[in-house]
Amino acid sequence: MKFRVERDVLADAAAWVARSLPARPPVPVLGGVLVEASSGGDGDRLTVSGFDYETSARVELDATIGDPGRVLVSGRLLADITRALPSKPVDLVVDGARATINCGNSRFSLPTMPVEDYPQLPAMPQHAGTVAGTDLAEAVAQVAVAAGRDDTLPMLTGIRLEIEGSRLTLAATDRFRLAVRELDWEPGEDLATGSVAVLIPAKTLSDVAKSLAGAGRVEISLSAGDGMLGITGGGRRATTRLLDAEFPRFRQLIPAEHTSAAVLEVAPLVEAIKRVQLVTDRVAQVRMEFGEDGLRLAAGGDEVGSAEEELPCELDGAPLTIAFNPSYLLDSLGALHTDRAQLTFTTPNRPALVRPVPAPPAGDDSGGGGADAVPGYLHLLMPVRLPG
Repeated sequence: MKFRVERDVLADAAAWVARSLPARPPVPVLGGVLVEASSGGDGDRLTVSGFDYETSARVELDATIGDPGRVLVSGRLLADITRALPSKPVDLVVDGARATINCGNSRFSLPTMPVEDYPQLPAMPQHAGTVAGTDLAEAVAQVAVAAGRDDTLPMLTGIRLEIEGSRLTLAATDRFRLAVRELDWEPGEDLATGSVAVLIPAKTLSDVAKSLAGAGRVEISLSAGDGMLGITGGGRRATTRLLDAEFPRFRQLIPAEHTSAAVLEVAPLVEAIKRVQLVTDRVAQVRMEFGEDGLRLAAGGDEVGSAEEELPCELDGAPLTIAFNPSYLLDSLGALHTDRAQLTFTTPNRPALVRPVPAPPAGDDSGGGGADAVPGYLHLLMPVRLPG
């Protein structure tokens, strides 16, 4: 086996595939990446792929193939080596049980693993529809921040994907917060009028969606019966096993109405939260006192020190004092992607909603807490109980 490929192209492919490999593979071959070189009527092609029985990743590259063949090498080592190579063409030659990489004045020799022991990559599920890669990446990032990270609660480590005709709904929760995003897509014929709901591992979906943000239209393939999701775009394809768990009924958690609404500038609020949270103790909380004169942030106490900061605020409704975990509050504000945020409340002990607010029209400085939020995204936060 022999081929030549551009260093940046190979390094990018190896890094992307290696990210999907397990940190501690149960058997050595599952820590490898399969590199296949082929020549034919479609020209020379090089594929780099990985599979651990749960997730798979595959990239197709343009390369100059000398001798077709297949080789299995350590995925993380290949990614580290190709990232460190000089910016020159890479030649890879397989001779017996060694793979030799030459690039400029650099030369590496790697042991190979038995290709015959490597599992066959799963076939892509049935086509479900297409969506813009940038839209999918933004939507997934906005909800993944609320996904749980405790593997003992698998139903909370995923992102729920609901398909209703031309509408996708993504949702994630870790019990303390909930993020929901809706977006349009182009369903395939089978889902044009139907509906389906699945639970996808949040980390896997986040990594794949982010990597395909610049791939134009992205194809989503789905087989709910077989428990498999596939995403394809820009010469890359990935599959993942769905989570076999029951996602919470999240819609019933979302307040249908509110008694107070506040609109604030996101950047000053984020900086103020970061400052006052410096004096929070093990019971991390930042108090938000909304009144007619604006917002007063407060944190800490006599033992660890205290901090206060005041910010302008457009309040519509009754004054309110409520407290939140500062990290969760910062996550919600960072996911809005707008300069202003709307926070709506009912009582200090009930969930609050954080939504993005568009910039006011040019010349309009009237503001008001009743400003309409951008539809399609919300972040629910459970408040922290106030002392006393």
